[in-house]
Amino acid sequence: MKVLLINGSAKPKGCTYTALLEVSKSLQTQGIETELIHIGYQPIRDCIGCNACRNSGGHCAFDDGNINEFIEKAKQADGFVFGSPVYYAHPSGRLLSFMDRAFYANSAAFAFKPAAAVVSARRAGTTASLDTIMKHFTINKMPVISSSYWNMVHGNTPEQVMEDKEGLQIMRHLGLNMAWMLKCIEAGKNAGINKPELDEKIMTNFIR
Repeated sequence: MKVLLINGSAKPKGCTYTALLEVSKSLQTQGIETELIHIGYQPIRDCIGCNACRNSGGHCAFDDGNINEFIEKAKQADGFVFGSPVYYAHPSGRLLSFMDRAFYANSAAFAFKPAAAVVSARRAGTTASLDTIMKHFTINKMPVISSSYWNMVHGNTPEQVMEDKEGLQIMRHLGLNMAWMLKCIEAGKNAGINKPELDEKIMTNFIR
């Protein structure tokens, strides 16, 4: 079993990375393979709704941010942790563009797989940022993994994050909870319990 941990910060080894690394270490203690992915600091364009992905096997027409490479990895992954710093009480625009395009281009690569959101902040804006990231999961049939508190760490530098003992514990608990869920899903498959077969999606426009 493998979990992808996506770092949505421009800094490859800043506060968000520090939090994700703690989750990764916890997962590894439970025998779960992990891979940390940094989406980089270059601009990532937002989804333009061209729908080219509908005719290209679930690949985005644009590949800035290595989004198509990530989609291929997502197909083989069993779980996800998306991390971001807090900017004006929201996740990084870079991460949101990355997620919007990956999820829209190939939602099947993520469906029914457990996912978690992790955010880092100097002070506030964390719960709003978590909510924004997790909406990608709940629209795509993904079990949302929680911890023993909201999935956040505080600090303005990695060194300060390492002083947030409660935050680090939350990250470790998140890793344990993710590992437990993955093993439960695997046990269910082995027992013949399959994911639900849903009927065709109904899309109703806003009705006055």
